[in-house]
Amino acid sequence: MEKDVFRGSVEMTAAMLISGTIGWFVLMSGQPVLSVVFWRCAIGAVTLLAVCAALGLLRRDAISLKLFGLAVIGGIAIVLNWVLLFAAYSRASIAIATTVYNVQPFMLVGLGALVFKEKLTATKLFWLGFAFAGMLLIVQAKPGGAYNGSDYMEGIALSLGAAFLYAIAAIVAKRLKGIPSHLIALIQVCVGVLMLAPFADFARLPQSTGEWSSLVTIGVVHTGLMYILLYSAIQKLPTHITGSLSFIYPIAAILVDYIAFGHALQPRQLVGSAVILLAAAGTSLGWTFRRSIPVSVKA
Repeated sequence: MEKDVFRGSVEMTAAMLISGTIGWFVLMSGQPVLSVVFWRCAIGAVTLLAVCAALGLLRRDAISLKLFGLAVIGGIAIVLNWVLLFAAYSRASIAIATTVYNVQPFMLVGLGALVFKEKLTATKLFWLGFAFAGMLLIVQAKPGGAYNGSDYMEGIALSLGAAFLYAIAAIVAKRLKGIPSHLIALIQVCVGVLMLAPFADFARLPQSTGEWSSLVTIGVVHTGLMYILLYSAIQKLPTHITGSLSFIYPIAAILVDYIAFGHALQPRQLVGSAVILLAAAGTSLGWTFRRSIPVSVKA
């Protein structure tokens, strides 16, 4: 058991570190956002197809038609989530976009209350208000570097939209229990290929080895390998460890943004980011101050 937890922790840490670097590769690819996501899906599909074939998951009885339809809906949400998040990087910086994106636990809580009638508690509402205060600090902060006010606000809005779509994908994923995760991921990226093929700019293909390497890395490492590590870790780890290690992702993204592009967070942005991440940790890990009081929510 301890060996599984140790191995799972290593896999989860690696998955989160990989996720934290994706913004750098997106910007270095030099491609329009829709093209980047298309190539991510296309290259990721080849990688995951090989993995699913090796695991014997390409069987007719692996997934029912109804669950396949749900997986497609989840795929639409996750692919649009990538589009919005990648578009936010160049507008609000990798660090800010990733931090704002981490309000997704609160959106998941809200959707859970509406869709699954899950009870909200005073503690959850406290963390929601705490995260909102952090968001206000980031919104009111003066954009740094090459980001102007309008682009900055657009980037924040795109990040929030990406978080909402991720929450929808997570809600759909709850309906797919028992379906191999690698197969779900394969369906999702195949959906992305079909969705974005008409919009990818094939007349503006990468012109250098470095740009192609960025796209291949996003497809193979950030999609194929990351999914394998992430799902393997989730199977081995208790929920509280999975939740705590997930915060390596935004911290890594902030460091990558600073090291690669010199984008240091402004004081108010830094405080707001810390507040959001603290609130997200409190929600994900179930931190409480006293006995929670249920709060009824009408759909």
